[in-house]
Amino acid sequence: MSSQTDDTSPNGRAVRPRGRLRATVVAALALAFVAAAVGFVGFLSQLRGVEADPPHDADGIVVLTGGSSRVSDAMELLAAGYGKRLLISGVHPTNDAGDISRSVPDSRGLMSCCVDLDHSAVNTRSNAAGTRRWVRARGFKSLIVVTSNYHMPRAIVELSHAMPDVSLIPFAVVGDKWRDEPWWTSGATFRLLLSEYAKYVAAEVRVRLADVGLDLTSDLGEPAAAPHRPTTAQAN
Repeated sequence: MSSQTDDTSPNGRAVRPRGRLRATVVAALALAFVAAAVGFVGFLSQLRGVEADPPHDADGIVVLTGGSSRVSDAMELLAAGYGKRLLISGVHPTNDAGDISRSVPDSRGLMSCCVDLDHSAVNTRSNAAGTRRWVRARGFKSLIVVTSNYHMPRAIVELSHAMPDVSLIPFAVVGDKWRDEPWWTSGATFRLLLSEYAKYVAAEVRVRLADVGLDLTSDLGEPAAAPHRPTTAQAN
């Protein structure tokens, strides 16, 4: 009487490969979860919990609209002499300097002399493109970046990719809600951070792939293409 091993039996052939496949998938998902969790912790470690004055002046200041008190904080930096001019990037198409002056009291004098508006931005990537055009037109070599603390990592990724030759100085705006309660106690804040982390990772991957593509082109002896430059944004 002949006997069959598990590997050669019909059940063995069907079950064992499936079991190995299932174990592989579970292990891959577990590793992906751990990597995402570690990355999220690293992302959170970049977020400032308090506002701090820039360490030194810069040629210009750019504020990316989309969060409370960003514009007013940028105006205060301009008034304090931290930059020569201010770019407000991502202004709604229907808003003008008068609307901003009404929303930010004591800014009328600055609005008329030292502030530029960019209405073209629709996301962070386009913020970077519009800022790059403004910086090049002004001949600036350093820039204070004003945006919310949770948005700053992605903003720096996009801006540094668009302007690798410009020194960027982050000024992270910390909202009242962030100060008043820990982020992990608020479902809305936690969801915001998860969403922003996903966008940050996507931006990092896209930028790195673009850089690798440029390097490969150069290695092949072909002229390196200029990095893709985004356009300015309103919904960050």
